[in-house]
Amino acid sequence: QVQLVESGGGLVQAGGSLRLSCTASGSILSINAMGWYHQAPGKQRELVAAITTGGSTNYADSVKGRFTISRDNPKNTVYLQMNSLKPEDTAVYYCNADAVTIFTLKRQPYWGQGTQVTVSS
Repeated sequence: QVQLVESGGGLVQAGGSLRLSCTASGSILSINAMGWYHQAPGKQRELVAAITTGGSTNYADSVKGRFTISRDNPKNTVYLQMNSLKPEDTAVYYCNADAVTIFTLKRQPYWGQGTQVTVSS
């Protein structure tokens, strides 16, 4: 019903930058919050950053001042600009969207397939 396609992951040296993108498509009536989560091996999936339709943002303490989340509402796209990357940022990054579809008529979370970010020291 809702497909989230992520791009922009990869391998980067510590101190470098990456920009992740995620576009939602499908039978979407509306999208509320969109966000990025990450999951390192052996650890739980954690919120990295989230943004509402109105532009209010929320960041994990570990990324404040280094990462910036933004979105293009007409394009149903969310971005994550990651600067000053550290080896501990290494994880699979997942896009999330709270969306209402023509089939469900209620808000539900949807997930992308994940994109690997690896930061070498």
